[in-house]
Amino acid sequence: MITFVGAGPGDPELITVKGMKALQEAEVVLYTGSLVPRELLDWCRDDALIANSADMAYEDIFKFIKEHHHKKFVRLHTGDSSLFSTTAKQIEFLESEGIEYVTIPGVTAAFGAAAAVNIEYTIPGVSQTLIISRVEGRTPNPESLKQLLSNKHSSFAFYLSISLIQKLKESALELGYLKNTPCWVVERATWADEKVYKGTISDIQERVSHIKGVALIMFGEFLHQKATVESHLYAQKYKKEGEKKSKAL
Repeated sequence: MITFVGAGPGDPELITVKGMKALQEAEVVLYTGSLVPRELLDWCRDDALIANSADMAYEDIFKFIKEHHHKKFVRLHTGDSSLFSTTAKQIEFLESEGIEYVTIPGVTAAFGAAAAVNIEYTIPGVSQTLIISRVEGRTPNPESLKQLLSNKHSSFAFYLSISLIQKLKESALELGYLKNTPCWVVERATWADEKVYKGTISDIQERVSHIKGVALIMFGEFLHQKATVESHLYAQKYKKEGEKKSKAL
């Protein structure tokens, strides 16, 4: 049985309890060493076989899995395995080999970054849609950046795109976004050396041009955190209407 575990965005304590238990029981752990904090491996048994997939090609990963799949095997990925994790290709291999697998979710960087800056992605009257994507570079994107940005009342979280922030700026301004539209960057969200850079689409590039590693870009009016309509959940007038309806029943 192969267990895919989401390690969380960086803080070792942000792994789920279920993920932690899987590591504690694992006989074999294959982890993404370039992104997963080494401290997470402290949960592993002393006699566990631990391997780093950072320098492995798919063929090496498949060979390693095939060799050890009969043991309690954890494939430890950064964040949540449903986003930018390459698990789909690994699962395709497992199914072709008839190897059983399960997935334990994790906290993704978009949520770790939101917690770092204490914001909500869904602001009443401003945005009720979160778009998670990446700015197209060497890796092609089936949807163009302009297609994504045409959803002007959405909240955007861009992964793996810090080196392409100039392209984001140019596309946004071309589509009519205001120069003072908020654009924030969270570098290494939830890690001990996390850094936050707040700016606008017109000036953020200057503030983050030095970043070479992992960073998440947040873009949109939602960053003002100012609702333009009242939420039905807590607004007093809606509560009173609900009370009247309850009494009528």
